[in-house]
Amino acid sequence: MGDRERDMQIGRDRQAMRDCVGGWRQAGAPVALVPTMGALHDGHMSLLSHARAWLDARGGGRVVTSIFVNPTQFGPNEDLASYPRDEEADLAMLRDAGCDAVFLPSVGDIWRPGAQIVVEVTALSRTLMGRLRLGHFRGVATVVTKLFNIVGPDAATFGEKDYQQLAVVRQMVADLDVPVEILPVPTVREADGLAMSSRNRRLSPAERAAAPVLSRALDRAGQMVAEGAGLSAIRAELRRIIGAEPLAHVRSIDIRDAADLSRIAKIRRPVVVLLTVSFGDVLLIDQRVADPKGLGYVR
Repeated sequence: MGDRERDMQIGRDRQAMRDCVGGWRQAGAPVALVPTMGALHDGHMSLLSHARAWLDARGGGRVVTSIFVNPTQFGPNEDLASYPRDEEADLAMLRDAGCDAVFLPSVGDIWRPGAQIVVEVTALSRTLMGRLRLGHFRGVATVVTKLFNIVGPDAATFGEKDYQQLAVVRQMVADLDVPVEILPVPTVREADGLAMSSRNRRLSPAERAAAPVLSRALDRAGQMVAEGAGLSAIRAELRRIIGAEPLAHVRSIDIRDAADLSRIAKIRRPVVVLLTVSFGDVLLIDQRVADPKGLGYVR
């Protein structure tokens, strides 16, 4: 680990990153990418660990972490300006975790003036969170495509916490025949159940104390799915649990097919329960995959 800590490379533009990865390619090393927007925490380190494990299973390789707060996935009234940034702490954490290289591009390096091409996974981008955040997933799909083109990874990790984003990226890779294996990583939680997120830093102490209601609600949803409860009963119970917390304001509650996020009329196979809830001006998401065959929630 010590050698990796000393040798972690930092590329601040496209060419520097391509030169770095190109050298590894010539030496025959596979590459795994961990895309992030910075403000790193243990959830991101889990993404890196999964990337490293995937490489180790193939005889070793190099992990690249990208840090880029992508403006095209923020709406006009969203929190781009206040999104947490801490480059020094992020780099220290990545060195300690044994990351091989960090891609730290500027906005201008990623989004050149006059660019006209966008990537959009049409149906998946316009449902669920896509209804609340118009254009968000188009921004995600486009920037992920650009990162794949610049870094050229063999695999990339994405957290299941943002389940719809994971589905969008999987669909994009399949539809465009992108030669990158997508590695899903289970949600990492705090001791009280709150899903780790960079946005948690913006919660007030009272909001932070209230936020684990999401995990409690999802635990109950997993139990109800296993018990054979219907969609209406589960939604009503989730609204009751979350509604009992005065600081929580439900934006959406959805129960979809876990495989493709399609609408369902009855629970016959694994589903994903998706919550979008505001605490003040901080929008939090969380999810639980649940199995109707007596197994409870999967994760």
